[in-house]
Amino acid sequence: MHANICFLFSLACFTALFNELYVSANGAQPQSLSLNCGSENDGTDGDGRKWESDVKYITGKHPHARAQYQDSSIDSEVPYMDARIFTSEATYNLPITEKTRYWLRLSFYPSEYSGLDISDSYFSVVAGGVTLLNNFSASITAQALTQAYLIKEYSLAPMNSRILNVTFKPADKPDAFAFINAIELVPTPDLFGSGTMVGFSDQTFDATDGTLQTMYRLNVAGQYISPTKDSGNLTRTWYNDAPYLFGAATGVNLQSNDSFEVRYGELAESVAPPDVYRTARGMGYYKDVNMKFNLTWLFQADANFTYVVRLHFCEFQLTKVNQKVFNIYINNQTAQVDSNAADIIGWTGEKGVPTYKDYAVFVKDREGDEEIRAGLAPINLFET
Repeated sequence: MHANICFLFSLACFTALFNELYVSANGAQPQSLSLNCGSENDGTDGDGRKWESDVKYITGKHPHARAQYQDSSIDSEVPYMDARIFTSEATYNLPITEKTRYWLRLSFYPSEYSGLDISDSYFSVVAGGVTLLNNFSASITAQALTQAYLIKEYSLAPMNSRILNVTFKPADKPDAFAFINAIELVPTPDLFGSGTMVGFSDQTFDATDGTLQTMYRLNVAGQYISPTKDSGNLTRTWYNDAPYLFGAATGVNLQSNDSFEVRYGELAESVAPPDVYRTARGMGYYKDVNMKFNLTWLFQADANFTYVVRLHFCEFQLTKVNQKVFNIYINNQTAQVDSNAADIIGWTGEKGVPTYKDYAVFVKDREGDEEIRAGLAPINLFET
C-alpha cells in the first residue's frame, strides 16, 4: 500500500460547489504576482523566477532593511535578503480577479536587520478581512521549527472584489514592528471540494468557499519538488515525508520504472505534479510481517481547528482489484475500512491513473491531542 499526503486546516466556513475553472469574466486568465518586499528593484531568484519590487502596491512610505547575513539554507538573495519594515499599520493593495481562488504566500526571514531587534517583531496579518496571523513572531516560530525562514501559505476563498487588501499591524507594545520579505499571489482552480468527516459516517465537509492554510505538503518517498517543477503553474513546494514517519516500521521506498506514464484522464493535472505519483512508500515484501503493524505519519497540529487530509494514490505495480487492499485511519478513527477499504485499482480501474481521497478531522483541545496521525494497515481478503 502507498500514498502521498497533503494537509490543510480550515480558517472559515465551508460551503458551495466544486469547480475546476479559473477564467475571469472577460475571458482573460488571472495573473500571478511575486513581490520582493523591501527592494527598490525587480530581481530573479536561483530558480530563474522573476520577482517584482513591492513599491507600487503599498500605501504610504515604509522603510526597508537589508539582512546582515545570508543563512546557508538560502540559495538566493532574492527574495529573502530585503525586507519591508512596518512600525505602524500598513496595507498592500493587490490586483485580483473577482470570484477567483488564490494562493497567498507570505515569506519571512527573521534575520538581523540594522537598528532592529528581531525579538521585538510581533504583528498580525489580515487579508480580505480574514485574520491569517495574530501576535505572530517569525523569530520564535522559526527557532521552534529549526528553520532559517518561513513560508506561510493560504488558499483564499473567492471574493467579489478586484483588490485584495493585505494589512500588517505591529503589536501594541514598545518597539514592536512587522516585516515581510516576499508576497506571492497565485490564481488557482478550486482544488478542494467535499469529503468525508472522519468519525461521523453520516457527515461530510465542503471546502469550496473556505479559506485554508497549508500545513504540510509531502511527496511520499520522493524528492523535494521545487515551485518551478509544480504542475498547473501553481508554484507549490513538495517536501519529502521521511521526517514525519512515526515508529520503527517506516516501510520501503518504491519508484516506478522510467517508462511509467501518469495518465490524468478526468483528473486535472493541477492536483499534483507527475513526480508525486511516480514514488510511493510501501510496507515491504513479507505479508505476515506487514499484517502486524501500521504505516504511520505523525503531524503536529493546533487544537480547535478542522483539518483536511488529502491522500494521493497512483498504482504503478499491480493491475487487478483485490491485489492491494488496506484500511485508512486518521487519528485512530476509521476513514476507509473493511467493506469500504482502499483498493487503488478498484477506484481508478487501471494502473497509472492517479486519484485522491479527502478526509476531514477536528482536533480537540485536550492534552495529548494536538497532533494528527495518518495510518495505513493491510487487510487479508482471503484469510479463512
